[in-house]
Amino acid sequence: MDINAIKSKLTQLQSTTSTKDNFWKPEPGQQVVRIVPYKHNKDNPFMELYFHYNLGGNKTYLSPATFGRPDPVEEFSNKLKSTGNKDEWVQGKRLEPKMRTFVPVVVRGRENEGVKFWGFGKTVYQELLGVIADPDYGDITDAMNGRDIGIERQTPAEAGNQYGKTTVRVKPNQSKLVEDSEALENLLNNQSDITELYTEPSYDDLKEALSNFLNPSDDSSQSSTTSATTTTNTTTTKPVAETVSNTSDAFDNLFNS
Repeated sequence: MDINAIKSKLTQLQSTTSTKDNFWKPEPGQQVVRIVPYKHNKDNPFMELYFHYNLGGNKTYLSPATFGRPDPVEEFSNKLKSTGNKDEWVQGKRLEPKMRTFVPVVVRGRENEGVKFWGFGKTVYQELLGVIADPDYGDITDAMNGRDIGIERQTPAEAGNQYGKTTVRVKPNQSKLVEDSEALENLLNNQSDITELYTEPSYDDLKEALSNFLNPSDDSSQSSTTSATTTTNTTTTKPVAETVSNTSDAFDNLFNS
């Protein structure tokens, strides 16, 4: 038995659990949270991170574009969108990094669990920014005179769409984050740096992931070809094999020339 391998696996599992504990997402129904000042950027609690979700499998990659660094997938996406070809433009849109906004919150009724990061999309982000920009609300993140936020989460079935729906409503009354001064200090100072909770892949790692996505294994390629064959009779768009070939050529031209 390889004890070192077992210890390494245990450490990995513990690290994964610890990372997940730093995040929160609303469950179906109603709940209340309080956005708190972010220790690592006191001027702005909102953190915009960019991710790649469409490189095959279930793996998500943090885009280096988050930090203003070169991202080969983004470069390739921009190249496809600039060719003037409709199919390649669509592929380019799929590959471009997608923004996810995070904000530090305390979940009401679970204050003892500390500060967690709530991630959401563009619609919720715009709603929250609209409230914060309204001087009638004041600083809703203020620990002494801020405001709680009511959240209602609908399932896809309830919302009648693929992703469900999240509705936010800022409470009208101002309130303290917590009454106890020691607990308050702990919530304001004991916060993770969200950029340390994700591993930024190297340029070469992302380039390899993109290459594998564009040039899948024989089994997955054959499956894709079979699937494409069953659908091409009902469409007049360019054959899948030709589109994939052109896209792969574009990859070679961008990175191997």
